Amino acid sequence: MSSAIAQLLDGKALSQRIQTSLTHQIQQLEPQRGRPPGLAVLMVGDNPASAAYVRNKERACTNVGIASFGKHFPTETTQAELEQTIQALNEDDRVDGILVQLPLPPHLDAVALLNQIHPDKDADGLHPVNLGRLLRGEPGLRSCTPAGVMRILQAYDIAPKGKHAVVVGRSILVGKPQFLLLLEANATVTIAHSQTSDLAAITRTADILIPAVGHPGLITADMVKPGATVIDVGMNRVTDPNGKSRLVGDVDFDSVRAIAGSLTPVPGGVGPMTVAMLLENTVKSYGRQV
Repeated sequence: MSSAIAQLLDGKALSQRIQTSLTHQIQQLEPQRGRPPGLAVLMVGDNPASAAYVRNKERACTNVGIASFGKHFPTETTQAELEQTIQALNEDDRVDGILVQLPLPPHLDAVALLNQIHPDKDADGLHPVNLGRLLRGEPGLRSCTPAGVMRILQAYDIAPKGKHAVVVGRSILVGKPQFLLLLEANATVTIAHSQTSDLAAITRTADILIPAVGHPGLITADMVKPGATVIDVGMNRVTDPNGKSRLVGDVDFDSVRAIAGSLTPVPGGVGPMTVAMLLENTVKSYGRQV
């Protein structure tokens, strides 16, 4: 075991600094544009976690000076209604960013809806055009959570160049874009997933370990290389034996903290950075149109 506990990487404080910077950018751009930047968050149904995320995003918008054009639809809303809404927002000059809050009710096709969003208004960075731009190393809107991870590394001077990074999880939301961003930063990258045999043997080789699977406590101390940087993307709500609910990551925090060199907490690590990158993408789209 390493002699000292891991340095905590504070995503919450970093997110606040980014939001302050975005506020200044908006104040400079708004006189030229004659309007504030606009973000539309579309939510369908009444998933309590989604409702909490949407409230956080809208509060953050207000804090930095972004106008919210959010819409909350009942669960039974049809695909056609949502597609019409997205089309109208694509054509609305007041809106710079559009986001569909996932998950959606099962009768809706999330991929088809995401593909409807104009790539330049794709605040979540998930449109095939933006993922293609990332793959080719071209400028474009980047997926918020992976971009937030890269900003944490940058803020704490943890350079991926020449390091072995292991991403656990291969979702289009995090795992795959995270792989590409690390590769772009000159890391050697391995993606592990549910079909990987002997996961621990692979994670122990990581200088930078990024679990993103939604499995509480998956990464334990024996799976971490001493001194490694661990960025915990997992966000899981668990209930204690006394019935109290709390948020935990994919990392067994207490045991890993004794081994890792640096570690993000949950909450207060990657989560606030995802929101900051969503706001930054919206301001990027807004600034491009000057």
